[in-house]
Amino acid sequence: MKRTKKTKRNLKRGIIFSVLLLAMLSLLIKVYFDTSTFKINREHFSSVKLEAGTELSVLQITDVHSRLFGEGNEQVLEKVRELDADIIVLTGDLIDRKTEDLEVAFELAEALVQINPETYFVTGNHEHENPDKEAFLAGLEKRGVRILSNEHTQFEKDGQLFNMAGVNDVSTNHEDISSAFSGLDTEKYTILLSHAPSVIQKYPDVAADIVLSGHTHGGQVRLPFIGALVAPDEGLLPELQKGVYPLGDARYLYIDSGLGTSALPIRFLNQSQISLITIQSEQ
Repeated sequence: MKRTKKTKRNLKRGIIFSVLLLAMLSLLIKVYFDTSTFKINREHFSSVKLEAGTELSVLQITDVHSRLFGEGNEQVLEKVRELDADIIVLTGDLIDRKTEDLEVAFELAEALVQINPETYFVTGNHEHENPDKEAFLAGLEKRGVRILSNEHTQFEKDGQLFNMAGVNDVSTNHEDISSAFSGLDTEKYTILLSHAPSVIQKYPDVAADIVLSGHTHGGQVRLPFIGALVAPDEGLLPELQKGVYPLGDARYLYIDSGLGTSALPIRFLNQSQISLITIQSEQ
């Protein structure tokens, strides 16, 4: 009788241990998958400002933090070639504040420009906090990346003019929104690149049709039904995490959760990603 009870207890313990072990293994596999592989996130927007039949594709890459996906980031570059976007935007933190070897970022930037010369960049907080910031920005310019430092430019697609404005990192107070929009005709469709999404909290009436940001990493670690536990600048249970946020008046904020990691080198329920954003005329 006693042996039978002891055998049953041991069996229950064995089952519990096996279930916990399986759960832990599944968790580790998921963390590895979300951190070490990336996906393509696709978003679509429309605007009455665009003439009928106009369509612009924007490939957004953000928060790489000098991370590699394959030798020379070939996995990323292969997808960039495949997606063949009209323009590429890099919304900050290509490097980490502690990055000493800038070559990984330089090689990625150079390869992106070779694929598409229409490659734009704005600074993130990690660029501003890296002691080699000036050398890094000079290296990007040398490789043909178009840096938008509190300024704007225009580009054309199918005869339609678009505005592209860019501000330096808002979270470290390096932005100058007035300079970025000075003389800009906002009757034309306007894209604003801002590493930190808090630009829309600081400047809620910013005259951009779409704001493309990063910085939050989507919280890096997310939980079901809760989402991000913590994000930079916002602390616990942040309001701005990732995805699309309507701003009213047909304006939108889009936060890409990025490719790399910071602080903790892990992601969970939040796979690394790049985004293909399609902007077209309103049907």
